[in-house]
Amino acid sequence: MELIILVGLQAAGKSSFYRARFADTHALVSKDLLGNARGRQGRQMALIEGALQLGESVVVDNTNPRIEDRSPLIAMGRTFGARIVGYHFDVSLPDCLRRNALCQGHARVPDVAIYATVRKLEPPCFAEGFDAVSRVHLIGAGFEIEPEPKPCFEENTHVA
Repeated sequence: MELIILVGLQAAGKSSFYRARFADTHALVSKDLLGNARGRQGRQMALIEGALQLGESVVVDNTNPRIEDRSPLIAMGRTFGARIVGYHFDVSLPDCLRRNALCQGHARVPDVAIYATVRKLEPPCFAEGFDAVSRVHLIGAGFEIEPEPKPCFEENTHVA
């Protein structure tokens, strides 16, 4: 059983990555699917807990930019004995803005949201409690996954 936490800017390819790699094997939990109502964080945690209680693997598909955003997810995964895996979408701000401009309807987010996320983005690190961390790069219409070979250190976790 796994708890996979996707980390990256809006329009970095996280949802496409989920569909390509995990849709057949992992439950999807995303605040985007919960609407704009209050209490989305609590509902998200309840959905994750419910899946893990059933022994299901889960992918959390949000920006998850800060360590403090990921910490309760990791703690819940540990409670249920899940393997905790982080995927950091290493996609540039200009590429995300370009990809976002191609989105239609609710799939498109205001550019200001992407700028706000890039300012607080902290790449996932083994020290947070991940069992595995990989970087994901967009290559054409596909993905290249680069496993992090060793634990990172706190001074390397913040992206300016």
